[in-house]
Amino acid sequence: MTEATVTESPVGDVEVGTVYLVGAGPGDPDLLTVKAHRLLCCCDALVYDSLVPREVLDLVPDACERHFVGKRRGHHSVPQPSTNAVLVDLASRHRCIVRLKGGDPFLFGRGGEEAAHLVRHGVPVKVVPGVTAGIAAPAYAGIPVTHRRAGSSVTFVTGHEEIDKRRPAVNWRSLAAASDGLVIYMGLHNLPRIAEELIAGGLSAATPVAVIQQGTVAGQRCLRSRLDAVAQEARQQQFASPSIVVVGDVVAEQIEACAPQPAAVTMPIPF
Repeated sequence: MTEATVTESPVGDVEVGTVYLVGAGPGDPDLLTVKAHRLLCCCDALVYDSLVPREVLDLVPDACERHFVGKRRGHHSVPQPSTNAVLVDLASRHRCIVRLKGGDPFLFGRGGEEAAHLVRHGVPVKVVPGVTAGIAAPAYAGIPVTHRRAGSSVTFVTGHEEIDKRRPAVNWRSLAAASDGLVIYMGLHNLPRIAEELIAGGLSAATPVAVIQQGTVAGQRCLRSRLDAVAQEARQQQFASPSIVVVGDVVAEQIEACAPQPAAVTMPIPF
């Protein structure tokens, strides 16, 4: 049986397709997994986000039904319930549906929410992990997120607390002492407050910080600074989203000579 095999619905005799929650990786098409590549080349329907480059979308068959549901600060966003409804509808009409997400579906990608919704509606769903930007973006700048001399623990955290007001706020002061390093997703907008809270929690003002914008793709750039200066310097140098922020002594272990060349790609919504 192939990955695109039709599955019987648990309710009645209606055949429904399978939805694959696929991680597209951080942007460089070469970082797609083999499984993700295979599914993209044979899918009947595609639902994709704003951080997926056109070069990845070009892998999809011409006859594939496509739906763009991207979310980006400053741009119109498709509400999550609408995306959920699209996935259920497509499963009633197609065999293999790829829900393509930047990075990894289960790391700040709402993949868990979509999987639960599909299961509630009797739709088979499988997750296909992807390379997350929190590891790939630092790597493309030559920064290891762990290092024997600089950090044996790392915490992945979202800095964009306005995404869902029902979610508990991040306790940055506690995180300051809880982990050797922090990798912050969507944290650029709130970086001034994040830095202040981390220092208030006991982290040294001189702690190394890196901001990597557009990690793994053309236009990538990296700012290295101190915790007490990084917000101002990022603003002065006009850093913008999407950016990954790395906080900790691992930043000082940067080896630029090992950094891969960012990929020349085109995004659905230009950076």
